[in-house]
Order: sequence, then structure tokens, then C-alpha cells
Amino acid sequence: MSNHQTVNEILVRLFANVLDIEEKCLKTGEFSDLSINEMHVIDNIGINRERTMSDTARDLRITSGTLTTAVDNLIKKGYVVRERSVEDRRVVKIRLTEKGTAAYFAHENFHKDLVLSALQKLNKEEEEFLIKVLSNIDVFFHNKYKF
Repeated sequence: MSNHQTVNEILVRLFANVLDIEEKCLKTGEFSDLSINEMHVIDNIGINRERTMSDTARDLRITSGTLTTAVDNLIKKGYVVRERSVEDRRVVKIRLTEKGTAAYFAHENFHKDLVLSALQKLNKEEEEFLIKVLSNIDVFFHNKYKF
């Protein structure tokens, strides 16, 4: 197998595994009523801030309609509040509720645990090399696909 094929298989498997692990943890945890996509909307909104719908959709690389559907569901579930801007009624802002903030921190902790477990068998030089390689891949994707 060529290096190209090996890297491709590893990247595809890693991406699928992270999503699968995240989904399984989500479905068995306190926030089992959330989908992966809804959790990523919560993560993008962030804590202690308001986001506009348009900025959030742009950052998530989804349409405004897709975000509206997700936010409607998150409002029904009690994770998000949506309000029109006082300064400009055309602008719609969203923010997390207390329940949404708890979900945000649970998701953040999941990712911290995931990274810590991935790094636990690496020494300092291996960690730094991994960071360099992943950064190079990230820059390549960013430049090639203009994220």
C-alpha cells in the first residue's frame, strides 16, 4: 500500500471514528436528546455571548434555513434563546440558556478527554511533531478549499 493510500485510510477512519465516538457518547449521556449537528451549533454559539444567525450559519458552513431548523429544535428543547436585535430588528441573535451552557461544557470536556487519551502515550517530541503534521494538513485543506 502506498503512503498516499495509507494516509487516506487513516484520515477517513479517524474522522469516522471521532464522529462515531462523539455520537455514541452523546446518545448515552445527559444530553441524549441532542444530535451531533445540534451539539455543533451549541458549540459554535459559545458561552456568555450572543451570535447572529447569519454569523453562526457562515461559521458552520450551512445555509440560514438549515440553521433555522436546528435553532428551532434547540429552542424547543430548552438549549437556545432567539431574540431580535433592539438596534436593528432585521438582525436575529441567539444565545445559550443555562441548559445549553451545560451541554457546551459537556461537549468541550468530551473533546478534552479525547485529545488527552490520544496524546497519553506520546512523549513531548512526538506531541510536537504530531501538532506540526496536523497543522500542515490543516493549512493545506484551508488553502486548497478556502475555508
